[in-house]
Amino acid sequence: MEAIDRLFLDIDNINRESMAEIQDAQLEEMAVNLWNWAVTKRAGLVITLDDKAKLRHVACRLMAMCEGSTASEEALRRHILMNMKTGKGWVDVGNPLLADEYFQVTMAALEQLYNNIMQNISAEAHLTAQKNSVEKDVFKVLSYQAESAIAQDDFQRASACVQRCKDMLMRFPKMVRYLQILCYNFGVETYLQSKFEECVFWLSQSYEVGKTNSNSLEPEMLAKALRLLATAYLDWDDREYYDKALDAINLANKECVNPAGLLLKTKIIVIGETVNEEILHAVMGMLHLDMSLDFYLNIVKLLMDHERDSIGFHFLDIVCERFKSSENIGIALLFYTDMLLQRKEELLAKGKIEEIITGHQTGIQLTLQALGYLHDILWERAARSFEVENFADALTWYYYSLRVYECDQREMNLAKLKRNIVSCYLHLKQVDKAKETLAEVEQHDPANLFTQFYAFKIAILDGNLDRALQTITTLDDLLASEDSEKNELHPDRDSSVMLLNLAAEFALENGQQPAAEKALGYLAKYTQDVQQALSALKKDPGNSVSSPEGLTGRTQEMDRLLSCLNTVLLKLTQIFHGTSLSSEAMINEAHWFRKIAWNLAVQCTRDFVKMREFFMLSYKISQFCPRDEVVLISQKTCLLVASSLDLQQGRRASTSLEQTILLNRALQQIHKCREIWNILKESGGNYANDSCETLLLLYEFEVKVKQHDPSLDRFLEPVWEQPDIDSKTLETIASLAMETPAYYPSIALKALKTALLLHKMEESFDVFKYCKCMHNLITLLVPDVIPRPDLCSLEEVFGYFEDALSIVNQNVGYPQMEILMLMIKAWNAGICMYSNGMFVSAGKWCGLGLRFLGRLGPPLKENYETQMNIVYSQIVGALEQNRGLFP
Repeated sequence: MEAIDRLFLDIDNINRESMAEIQDAQLEEMAVNLWNWAVTKRAGLVITLDDKAKLRHVACRLMAMCEGSTASEEALRRHILMNMKTGKGWVDVGNPLLADEYFQVTMAALEQLYNNIMQNISAEAHLTAQKNSVEKDVFKVLSYQAESAIAQDDFQRASACVQRCKDMLMRFPKMVRYLQILCYNFGVETYLQSKFEECVFWLSQSYEVGKTNSNSLEPEMLAKALRLLATAYLDWDDREYYDKALDAINLANKECVNPAGLLLKTKIIVIGETVNEEILHAVMGMLHLDMSLDFYLNIVKLLMDHERDSIGFHFLDIVCERFKSSENIGIALLFYTDMLLQRKEELLAKGKIEEIITGHQTGIQLTLQALGYLHDILWERAARSFEVENFADALTWYYYSLRVYECDQREMNLAKLKRNIVSCYLHLKQVDKAKETLAEVEQHDPANLFTQFYAFKIAILDGNLDRALQTITTLDDLLASEDSEKNELHPDRDSSVMLLNLAAEFALENGQQPAAEKALGYLAKYTQDVQQALSALKKDPGNSVSSPEGLTGRTQEMDRLLSCLNTVLLKLTQIFHGTSLSSEAMINEAHWFRKIAWNLAVQCTRDFVKMREFFMLSYKISQFCPRDEVVLISQKTCLLVASSLDLQQGRRASTSLEQTILLNRALQQIHKCREIWNILKESGGNYANDSCETLLLLYEFEVKVKQHDPSLDRFLEPVWEQPDIDSKTLETIASLAMETPAYYPSIALKALKTALLLHKMEESFDVFKYCKCMHNLITLLVPDVIPRPDLCSLEEVFGYFEDALSIVNQNVGYPQMEILMLMIKAWNAGICMYSNGMFVSAGKWCGLGLRFLGRLGPPLKENYETQMNIVYSQIVGALEQNRGLFP
């Protein structure tokens, strides 16, 4: 209770000064009322032992604040009682350290009370009574302190406390039983902790204490302690302490003859080096004790378990003879049979079974208990043979059981027995015999799941698909209508629903796919086991997901497979979110299905929407796998491809809303991918050649430029500063910066200028890469005829043309069409300037065009040379005529 917890936590922070307004009498009354409330049972209110200990603790603390709490003898006795009981309460709830504090206070108060008594009482008789009362409380506190010491694993202190109690027993003979039981309990506790040396001490003390006043203790209690003592000696070291164990059990049996004691003595003598004759003599002596049949059979089992077979069987023969007139003789004979079977004496065991069955058929009927025992033995042997696929031998044992049923059907398991026989026949390929036996079963138990299951198997073997589908439908009806508790469970199956799984497997093995599909469909309908559902999804022959390697790209199947994998994701979510620890089998399932989703994604080369869905399913399913390097790389790739596909779809979006949705989705995936990529880089792997970093940069840049993100400049700041950025990345940035709906020419210019510089700095100069970059730069700067003055000055643009001309002059392999483009751009710019009366600039740009013309090959050069020379002459003439006009 919260109120009690608050009181307990607050009381140690409260002192008398903080409660100065409360009189001692009031405080004492509060403490007494709280104490009484704690110990009084109240209807409808349950107070735990822990709560009671806390309330007593608070009451004691309150009482201790009263100045007169120990002033009178009555107050002192109350003080002793409260502290002693509070300490015992703390021991009982497992807080021995706090208990010790109260026991120390109690002992001090008892000493004070004892001194007061000795000073104030003169009458001898009254003095003795008062002293005894105090000493009895001391005895109790010592025993409580011993309990506390045991709880703290302090054997020395516990034994010292018990010794003081023993010294006081002469004055308190009635406490013998209490102390004897206390020592016995200590013995039990230390035995359970395998502290055998301490256990032996406490049990010896228990016996010793009990013998000080045998009249106050039942002999069985002493014998009980001695039996545990003997067991402790055996568990401690059965060789070194063999004699002590034997002495202890002999003493126990002398105190009180008990079946447990006799069995323990038998165990001790059989594990020792006692010869068979002595053991036989000992167990034969037990025949005179008039014990039950079960006791003697336990003696036989003990002998057998310790490889004393000759004595065991001899003694068992004697026991069977002795109890031959008992109604339980069948139990003894069946036990005999069981022992023979355990020792692989099958011929002898079968002889005993024939004897038992014949006797049962001729009037010596077995009890219901013995009948059950007999069928258990027979069915267990049959099951063992079935497990090792010795179906003929299994039939032999089942037919023994059938012979018993034919003359005694008090246990109505005949239909189940015959179903087991049907199963054996089916495994032996004796379908006709299986049919015949199943027909008998269907007359008596047609509404049983297993009956219908075997009918299904026979229909499959007969190739009767209609009958097989009918039995599956019947199974569905039975599962829907019958209480599962009424249906027997196969010992190797978790539930009857598993029959649908087995039916599907059998149908698949025999090539009956329609029947398998129907069974798996019902399995998914009924099973609460998610692993079964996953298995059904894997096995469904209608699915193309039979194996990761064997997938085919059948387009018409993709929608159904997508739905299938979404179901898988749902089932896996149920497993992994429902438990704190998932099994290795479930993790393997997740691995299997993530690979399936991946392979399906790879096949969707003509449907990028489905490709993205499969890749995202692979990513989501992989989240249920341990995040090793393989899985992280797979997740990274799935997210990268999905982001790429979303961006691709975004470029084709018909509306701005659709594009925004696709871009936002891509951005979320990019962020997730970056987290995974960072983990991979931190793992220390070699990812120097991995393009993930660059792709993530480009993908995120594309989203930001198309959404006109105001943080774009801040995003690019570290990009410009990257020392290892490559020209291809910069050219892609430039292209994306100008791709509709983006329009960032300044970013494109900066990227292309940097890329151009990188091209020129490369050790192995690639003229084709350079000319492509230069083409993009010139197209950006001179989109039409006149260079754009808003991006850079005319002189800077002219410089780029000259730079290109320099490269053209140095590389004969510069593409002719690119030279032509540069020539035309420069010439047209000059002509435009000429038209606007800018003759000097016109001459400069047209002269540049002529220099490019000089680098063209004959075919192209001939097409332009004459006309350009004529026009250039006109420009030069105009420049001469107006020379005085220009500085």
